[in-house]
Amino acid sequence: MSSKYSKTLSLSLPGPDDILRRELPNGIVLLVRSNFNSPSVVVNGYLMAGSLFDEDAKLGLAGFTADTLMRGTAKRSYHEIYDDLESAGANLHISGGTHTTGFGSKALAEDLDLLLELLSESLRYPIFPEDQVELLRARLLTSLAIRAQDTREMSSLTFDQIAYPEHPYSRPEDGYPESIQGITREDLVEFHRDHYGPRGMVISVVGAVDPDEAADMATRLLGDWENPDQPPAPSLPANPAPAEPLTRKIDIPGKFQADLVVGVIGPERRADDFLAAAMGNNILGVFGMMGRIGESVREKAGLAYYAYSSLSGGMGPGPWYVSAGVDPQNIEQALELVRQEIKRFTSDSVTADELADSQSNFIGRLPLSLESNSGMASAILNLERYDLGLDYYRRYPDLVSSVTREEILETARRHWDSNQLGVGIAGP
Repeated sequence: MSSKYSKTLSLSLPGPDDILRRELPNGIVLLVRSNFNSPSVVVNGYLMAGSLFDEDAKLGLAGFTADTLMRGTAKRSYHEIYDDLESAGANLHISGGTHTTGFGSKALAEDLDLLLELLSESLRYPIFPEDQVELLRARLLTSLAIRAQDTREMSSLTFDQIAYPEHPYSRPEDGYPESIQGITREDLVEFHRDHYGPRGMVISVVGAVDPDEAADMATRLLGDWENPDQPPAPSLPANPAPAEPLTRKIDIPGKFQADLVVGVIGPERRADDFLAAAMGNNILGVFGMMGRIGESVREKAGLAYYAYSSLSGGMGPGPWYVSAGVDPQNIEQALELVRQEIKRFTSDSVTADELADSQSNFIGRLPLSLESNSGMASAILNLERYDLGLDYYRRYPDLVSSVTREEILETARRHWDSNQLGVGIAGP
């Protein structure tokens, strides 16, 4: 890709001159970018109230709490909240994750005040109605029962338990049936009281709004929120390292497909080698017809219904894995082909054409991901989440273009240690 094109592209991407970053009096970070080409506005964000805080016996508490926030507040009932959203043609959702509880919303720009009011009320003043708590508990238990019969989800969960022994990442953030059954309304109230507050909270606003006016509105509704007892985000323990390759299979009778996950622990998003890993992963099992993995296992051998690779680096070292859905009779053959592709990936450099195609793909798809207000709001939120800097997307084309074949090979060798390879399988 020419340097002239990269320079032109960089100037059209968000940067320090068109993203307002304001820290509210209580420490909440607000990021706002105007886009008057659309009459809508999107508000995304997160706060540090994830499942890392959950005890094993109450695993799923953070997510349960997040799900209950919009079921009634001190000012609005459950029905009033959703009637107000529906009347404005707006939406708002809050959900729990491992590190954070996240929220997202969309409305016409003229209803930004309604979005922020409902968000503030839900985060600050939920009342956890008993009937709604029990309704949600039933839904969570149903979801977990479905999960237990889903070969794809269970292979992933099994891999996490292998790859992350004695580590928070080994636990499913939505918990287990017995842990959800043991959570009381008082647990929800206590988790909210202890862990919800402005510390570490970030909000992005993108749309047909004046940045200063949006910031003033957020300050009015959230700037006085305080929780002096809110704890800092817990630190992760040292990265686990299985002493030897491990394979574990979960039997799920009555299924016609088996799913497998083969992988290792990858870099976190802030790591210096993350971009090289991401580009290598694109070649390994994403680009085109799911890269080398898709071509080898699915297209040529015909052994898989799907086959791809994934890199999940985030606030911690997420997994880097290959996933495939196969006929149960083809598990060993598919696994052997996957292992061969991993060996090739860590033995030989990617080709010059593979690198050039991947670089063009990375640079070319960035503007597309930023076309919508939702895409832009998520993108600038990540600038703060991963300490990338407001100029990151302006620098991105050059960063991508500077990645070399040698860097990708070194990164692959660093992470894809055959002595630490985990294999999770679920099926009949």
